[in-house]
Amino acid sequence: MFDSRHAAPAKRGVSLFGRLCGAAGAICAGIAVALAAYASHGTEGQAAAWLQTAAAFAFGHGAALALLSRVTTRMAGLVSMGMLLAGMLLFSGSLAAAALAGWPTSLAPFGGSLMILGWLLLAVDLARD
Repeated sequence: MFDSRHAAPAKRGVSLFGRLCGAAGAICAGIAVALAAYASHGTEGQAAAWLQTAAAFAFGHGAALALLSRVTTRMAGLVSMGMLLAGMLLFSGSLAAAALAGWPTSLAPFGGSLMILGWLLLAVDLARD
């Protein structure tokens, strides 16, 4: 006889893309903690400021992606998650590369714009019925 108490839980409709964005967000949040620690103990001046800013944005957006990945199922929400992830990688990555390797921060404005648009699209998606 089948005992439903031991059955595997049903999937909640989370797409593969949503799960990948959530996992990437969790990884970015973890890396952000390391960046903040390095900024506090291994750098100074402008490099420390860039790393602290990169860490703050990576942590906040990474945590948001990890949480959103379980509740966002519509296309607009998934697109917004992709925009948040790409924007955060470009913004934080550009600042971290500037601090650690002396690269230009030219991708940061584009990344910031993507994050803004991603949040606005998410707001539209969440306001829908």
